[in-house]
Amino acid sequence: MIVDCGVYAGGERQDLPRDPETVAQAIDDDGRCFGWVGLHEPSAEEMSRVQELFDLHPLAVEDSLKPHQRPKVERFGESIVVVLRTLWYVDEGDAVETGQVSVFVGKRYVVTVRHGEGAPLATARHELEERASILGHGPAAVLWAICDSVVDGYETVAEAVEIDVDEVEASVFSSERTNDAERIYTLKREVLEMLRAIVPLREPIGSFARAEIPLISAQAAPFFRDVADHVNRVADQTEGLDALLSSALSAHLARVSVQQNDDMRRISAWVAIAAVPTALAGIYGMNFDNMPELRWYYGYFACLALMAAVCSVMYAGFRRAGWL
Repeated sequence: MIVDCGVYAGGERQDLPRDPETVAQAIDDDGRCFGWVGLHEPSAEEMSRVQELFDLHPLAVEDSLKPHQRPKVERFGESIVVVLRTLWYVDEGDAVETGQVSVFVGKRYVVTVRHGEGAPLATARHELEERASILGHGPAAVLWAICDSVVDGYETVAEAVEIDVDEVEASVFSSERTNDAERIYTLKREVLEMLRAIVPLREPIGSFARAEIPLISAQAAPFFRDVADHVNRVADQTEGLDALLSSALSAHLARVSVQQNDDMRRISAWVAIAAVPTALAGIYGMNFDNMPELRWYYGYFACLALMAAVCSVMYAGFRRAGWL
């Protein structure tokens, strides 16, 4: 659906009807203004309508209707298309959900297509409209505001996941027996999803910061430097979380191996202790006629005493060795 449409001139929003046709007509009539059309999970008919009004490239439009595209920047003539992955954290399941924002940027227009619930652009639009000096940079200012909002979402998610990683580390190295492998694998999958969203943005945002894209002026480039710093920082943080999870998994598996060895030692010790009375009972349970001990008056008591003595000595030895 079409969420909002605005026409801006001199850093101020113009008081005009909020529909794509009005935006397209206004930027055609007045060379000083530009338009911003925002859509959320639009239908094919709505995108076709906007495509015709702003002459959007059909391949880019097709990609914008399909979420889960790889983050990228593509040039189509005098316009560019920026694809961003949005992230948000669901605390109940230690899950990182993903969405997508496609940003069509031309000299006189910006069209945003959002999928998912992450990075609501209404907040970014409102904050940008309060900063006329930045909005005066035109479509580049809108692109900056969107990138900044999305990257801020990355930092929020990274902080939440870091708390989960700290909890897993504490559990792995606690004195209690825990089964953390499943949660570690779950977190590693979520971190991998984050890396797929964040790492590919390093180069595109860096090119914006260096004003290597014609639509980004030298005056607007410094704003993207701050975004580039944030992208690099959260990418490094996420890669660090991935490394910590790998280390935690290795430590958990090593601890499980040690626990299994301890269990095997205990089992072996008890089997050895149980073997003594079993052997004696087996020997004297044989039905041979020539077994003098069977007729000994104290034979039964002596056999029990021997069992108890040998088992006690073995138990004490295993205790000293740390097997029991």
